[in-house]
Amino acid sequence: QVQLVESGGGLVQAGGSLRLSCAASAPIFSFDTMGWYRQAPGKQRELVASITRGGSTNYADSVKGRVAISRDSAKNTVYLQMNSLKPEDTVVYYCNAREIYGFQVNDYWGQGTQVTVSS
Repeated sequence: QVQLVESGGGLVQAGGSLRLSCAASAPIFSFDTMGWYRQAPGKQRELVASITRGGSTNYADSVKGRVAISRDSAKNTVYLQMNSLKPEDTVVYYCNAREIYGFQVNDYWGQGTQVTVSS
């Protein structure tokens, strides 16, 4: 089974920066996409950023311009650099790896890492 381990979360003041890491147990190019999601209590999990096997990236409007997703295939790791953090970014962030077979999707998830932005 694929395992994803997130790290890099923590407490930061508004306007500060964090870099989240997602270490995968398999080569990251095994997956069609990898990405970062976040989920607040009582709310639906939402996409923050994703990157395809070919290197195309997508960002949520709420973080566009403040966030960058990148990868290091040698380390089987995907990163999320977050700058200009806002209190609204306070949530648990989850790493995702996705396999796409036509209309069928297989998702793998990490356990999450907490980001807290103080005002």
